[in-house]
Amino acid sequence: MAVLLTNSILYYNSRRTRSIFSALTAKPFVLALLILALAGAIATGLTFTTAYTALDSKTQNMTEEVRVAIWSNPEIALLKKPEFRNHTKLNEKPAPPIIKTIGIRPGGTLMGALVRGGATRMDAHQAIASLKTFLDPKRLRPEQKITLNFQPTSESESSLQLSSVTVHTSVDLNLITERKSDGTFVSRKTERQLIRKNMHVHGSIKTSLYEAATKQNTPVEIIMRLIRLYSWDVDFQRDIQAGDDFEIFFERLYNDDGTLVGEGEIICASMTLSGTQLRLYRYELGDGTTDYFDAHGASVRKALLKTPVDGARLSSRYGKRKHPVLGYNKMHRGIDFAAPRGTPIMAAGDGVIDVAARNGAYGKYIRIRHNQEYKTAYGHLKSFKKGIRKGVRVRQGDTIGYVGSTGRSTGPHLHYEIHRNGRQVDPMSVKLPSGRKLSGEELAVYHSYRMGIDTAIAQLTSSPLTTAQN
Repeated sequence: MAVLLTNSILYYNSRRTRSIFSALTAKPFVLALLILALAGAIATGLTFTTAYTALDSKTQNMTEEVRVAIWSNPEIALLKKPEFRNHTKLNEKPAPPIIKTIGIRPGGTLMGALVRGGATRMDAHQAIASLKTFLDPKRLRPEQKITLNFQPTSESESSLQLSSVTVHTSVDLNLITERKSDGTFVSRKTERQLIRKNMHVHGSIKTSLYEAATKQNTPVEIIMRLIRLYSWDVDFQRDIQAGDDFEIFFERLYNDDGTLVGEGEIICASMTLSGTQLRLYRYELGDGTTDYFDAHGASVRKALLKTPVDGARLSSRYGKRKHPVLGYNKMHRGIDFAAPRGTPIMAAGDGVIDVAARNGAYGKYIRIRHNQEYKTAYGHLKSFKKGIRKGVRVRQGDTIGYVGSTGRSTGPHLHYEIHRNGRQVDPMSVKLPSGRKLSGEELAVYHSYRMGIDTAIAQLTSSPLTTAQN
């Protein structure tokens, strides 16, 4: 009876329930029952706190919420309409994590790469600041791989934020920075435990260094590194003669099951040209940087490369010559390297792209400003490497374009110039400043290291590369 009275009062505000209530109270007997029920409810301490009704104007369907507080009768349950919260649509799924691997563009920055990969500038700045514990962002190589990991945010599963950045510095070392719960980033190193095997190869040159090294089963990557290493001092067209010797002491990298995963460093290399030996050693300096030094502790690194194209043939020297297209004598203010169309061209030194455009008879042309004194120029290119344009900073050895035959040219080749104080000079005879030279205690440590390497090589001279691999 108490429940009947409760429902009657709750629905009284609606047009339909008022009519029902009137019908019930029209008869004295029913009215007496209602009065008795009300008296019983008051006696047991039942109260009615709130009643709300809402009428749907289109469907005439009523919705209601009833809240009943119980004083002394625990058997009466709380009646409440279910609540529906519109936080997430039923068909909407949380955004899955996203992993992207990108590369550093020539002349680009780590900040630019992270933003291009989808990170906000604020997240990218915090991640880079954390990575500086182990890494100088300015020393990243073009095309160096970087992996970005994005995870759903705590506020919304449908949006993503940068959660980690991995810089793949080598086959055995990654640098990782990860977002902590407070939003900051912390960096760490992860080293992959690889087996390093020292390899030794040597041989005699008959026609070319590349051919001789290949016959000794030297990996192509090691041969190309060797050529770049000696490009500072050796003209591979003029300086190499039949009977010259070469020697390489380098690492190969294997995983736990013995699978070859990559080539390590060239630890030592030697070339004997016309009876003169030029021996170089890889050495790590006190500040953590590495370079190659000769037997006297002088760095092999020079301001500019003499040969900015790997394996190219010197086809025309600096000086007056009969022009192959014009047909009359004309000063040739550079040198030409004949090479197959599409061969990569390297920046001769660190600098900024001054010109990257068509330039009359030069065809597609690049000029790099290295400092206030020196510039280098590259003509007849087939194309520029993606990202190369005026104002882009490049590092020595970066690929900047590809050999072609644009402009006034009879065939694919690179026209290479060195400008000193605004005037072209002979790239083969110009005296370029040398790199660092060790001295004092550092030189003494280097000599001790060098003798240890020579001892290790002596122990391997009886083991050719093909035997060492088995």
